[in-house]
Amino acid sequence: MSRPFMSIQLRERILFRVLQLIVVVNVIAFSNSKPVLNKPDFPCKPPHFDSYPFCNTSLSISTRAKSLISLLTLQEKIQQLSDNASAIPRLGIPAYEWWSESLHGIASNGPGVNFNGTVSSVTSFPQVLVSAASFNRSLWSNIGSAVAVEARAMYNLGQAGLTFWAPNINIFRDPRWGRGQETPGEDPMVVSAYAVEFVKSFQGENWKSDDGGIGFGFREKRVLKGFGEESDRGDELMLSACCKHLIAYDLEKWGNFSRYSFNAMITEQDTEDTFQPPFRSCIEQGKASCIMCSYNQVNGVPACLRGDLFQKARNEWGFKGYITSDCDAVATIFEYQNYTKTHEDSAAGVLKAGMDINCGTCMLRHTQSAIDKGKVQEKDIDRALLNLFSVQLRLGLFNGDPRKGKYGKLGPDDVCTSEHKKLALDAARQGIVLLKNDKKFLPLNKNAVSSLAIIGPLVNNISQMGGGYTGIPCSPKSLLRGLEAYVSKTHYASGCHDVPCNSDAGFHEAVRIAKKADFVIVVAGLDLTQETEDRDRVSLLLPGQQMSLVTSVARTSKRPVILVLTGGGPLDVSFAEADSQISSILWIGYPGEAGAKALAEIIFGDFNPGGRLPMTWYPESFTKVPMNDMNMRADSSRQYPGRSYRFYTGTQVYGFGHGLSYTNYSYKFLSAPSELTISASLKAGSDKNILQQTGSRLDYVHIDEVTSCTSLRFHVQISVTNAGDVDGSHVVMLFARVPKVSQGTPEKQLIGFDRVHTVAKGSKEISFGVDPCEQLSIANKHGRRILPLGNHVLMVGELRHSLTIETY
Repeated sequence: MSRPFMSIQLRERILFRVLQLIVVVNVIAFSNSKPVLNKPDFPCKPPHFDSYPFCNTSLSISTRAKSLISLLTLQEKIQQLSDNASAIPRLGIPAYEWWSESLHGIASNGPGVNFNGTVSSVTSFPQVLVSAASFNRSLWSNIGSAVAVEARAMYNLGQAGLTFWAPNINIFRDPRWGRGQETPGEDPMVVSAYAVEFVKSFQGENWKSDDGGIGFGFREKRVLKGFGEESDRGDELMLSACCKHLIAYDLEKWGNFSRYSFNAMITEQDTEDTFQPPFRSCIEQGKASCIMCSYNQVNGVPACLRGDLFQKARNEWGFKGYITSDCDAVATIFEYQNYTKTHEDSAAGVLKAGMDINCGTCMLRHTQSAIDKGKVQEKDIDRALLNLFSVQLRLGLFNGDPRKGKYGKLGPDDVCTSEHKKLALDAARQGIVLLKNDKKFLPLNKNAVSSLAIIGPLVNNISQMGGGYTGIPCSPKSLLRGLEAYVSKTHYASGCHDVPCNSDAGFHEAVRIAKKADFVIVVAGLDLTQETEDRDRVSLLLPGQQMSLVTSVARTSKRPVILVLTGGGPLDVSFAEADSQISSILWIGYPGEAGAKALAEIIFGDFNPGGRLPMTWYPESFTKVPMNDMNMRADSSRQYPGRSYRFYTGTQVYGFGHGLSYTNYSYKFLSAPSELTISASLKAGSDKNILQQTGSRLDYVHIDEVTSCTSLRFHVQISVTNAGDVDGSHVVMLFARVPKVSQGTPEKQLIGFDRVHTVAKGSKEISFGVDPCEQLSIANKHGRRILPLGNHVLMVGELRHSLTIETY
């Protein structure tokens, strides 16, 4: 969430942040480089400030919040509308920083987190895209839980807040997007599932302590004592997670387009089945307590002014929480987009639209003037404060000393634990994807490798293992160190000075050690110099002269080489896929602090890879497609190939869900219906609408005309057999191909996935629940869900099963 480039209007805001940094620097200097032993400041301190009604825990959340608001002056209210909310000394309320980050571990990006204290490092899990490649819901849940424990521990030590702006659940729409690495990929179902698991766990669902002790469970069935009650007192939060960025945000800077002013033109059809589902799931099922609106415009209106989206979230999806802007997104409405005439118009507009807090200072500086000019009323501020204070109350912020609460015993011993480090390792293992393995070249026999050459600019670099939004890792290790643990005689050459690889000066040394080594591993790909916030790629090829480095080494190596690819964005490595001198290709993405060990274990056979790509890998020719074209569907009339595996009609390097193993798997449908009838399930009066489709032939029914979708649900049971000699965990993906009864019907769509462990020569049975109204429906061009009638095809691997849905 970096801020826009400085303009004249932004100088005051930049100065404001600089002053904050000066304070931090002074604190660090005063500490003489020793850890600062902090403790959190908190409201409702006895004996002078604990008698206010908002401190009374026997009252409802709404009553306490309204009581607090009633005690504030207008100026005090306005001072709460920034991420750096001001203190209210007369009520004993300290300042609060809303902005902390926790994408895949506590990150140093937000001002709410600092590592200059008792806790100087945290567990760094793989970047989200890598964890998504595991297709393992329980893993995602456990990561969310572990990050939550470390976050709450840091809060108890005064080193973090309670409100964290993660996860990023935008769709990885375009392979050039610099922040695609932060997302769970291109499929709305997968992104939705990740959002639900991470948010529920991060906000405390896995917490299983009694009031007198602490405990934390990594398990599939998660129970949180006291949650799920009818009253708002049952809505307590361990921490607050934020679904971002609402909506259709997936462009940083491409050509003349910038995220600060880009107008994302999206169809109702794409909104319904691509851009919106992750946010709906994050709120309806994940119960997220925060939404962040994005910089960009959506169909001509700035996202933070889209009151219709905010109202849909609250009224249709049941959202109970606060809505924040991305950082300085309110200021950009006037300064970059020229959508409003003044800053006052921007501040007033977002408040009236339903936004609650501004990351930045635009509302802080211009709301009073907006009130004076009659552009907004105090009641609009009160509405925003009710949402803000309600979340803080649910977090227990006004319940007295947090160290005496149910999470109060969490501390430094709960950070960087052996359990969390093992989880980070397991996440990296499960997320790494084997893309190619000719003649079963991998795994290597560690007892038969006499020497190993390891080549590449990121081989001996630990700073890029986590990707964007990373903190200070507990136990970082370079890829070189991880591989050296298996082969004592290793030789290293960077080949390229850095990832941009603008010179071949290091090629000679790389070729020299490759000629002498028994086996060769080349590490190539991307880092944050190529893809990050505010930076999109222009090419899908390996940067600079990296391709030449790979081929030069492969030509001179005694044996075919192993290619390891880093980075989040898809790469066109067609040259390597076709080269017999490159036997194996592994994608490790940004694997986190344990990535080196995970990679070494996979290469030398101590772990059987099972990750699957959560995004399509396109050829370089895809860069001819304008990045600003938001359409998901293909359009042959203008030679537009579409986007994602659901709609893309062009060639691909690797497909969504691609991933190999050291063993082979086969499937068998054990149970699945062949026919569904929805004759009596339609609402009265719907027959006329149906018959208008194509005369007497019925092609589909509208989902909102089906009275009981529950009665249509069924289960698909599948047997998975490990036909090889190696145990392994395997991702089973169930797809559906629906009848093409409407323009823009997907080629196929994922309707279920699971990761199962199988022993060699063994079988496992798994069951997928299918709700036809949800999973077999599609969006028509008006954005309305329809259930196609006719022959549906269920697909797992190469196996097919026909299902006819009809009505009478």
